[in-house]
Amino acid sequence: MNRTDAPRPGDIATGLNRLEGYLLLQAERDRAADRARRFAGRLDWLTVAQREEVERLYAQDQLALAEQTLRTVARRCEELRAEYRQVYRRLRWRLLVAALLGAVAVAVMAAAALATG
Repeated sequence: MNRTDAPRPGDIATGLNRLEGYLLLQAERDRAADRARRFAGRLDWLTVAQREEVERLYAQDQLALAEQTLRTVARRCEELRAEYRQVYRRLRWRLLVAALLGAVAVAVMAAAALATG
């Protein structure tokens, strides 16, 4: 493997993010199936086939709810990221202006000191 074949840091981060997403999805599927089993377990009058169908539908609803929640959170994260970027740009601009005004003030004071001295 030469230098050009080495994975880039962005590729590694993307791969890790995908792996993390996969593991989170699997964990959520397990939790949804567990909740579905506990829910269907309280319905002791169901037949085996009915219980399996209730479990399947309940787990499916739980996963849909989790997906919608994650999409909402992700969308809000993107909104906040955009807001923070805008605030950061504004702060950088203000800092630059303040630095320039400070430099001008120092230059004017130095010129005044040279003129009077």
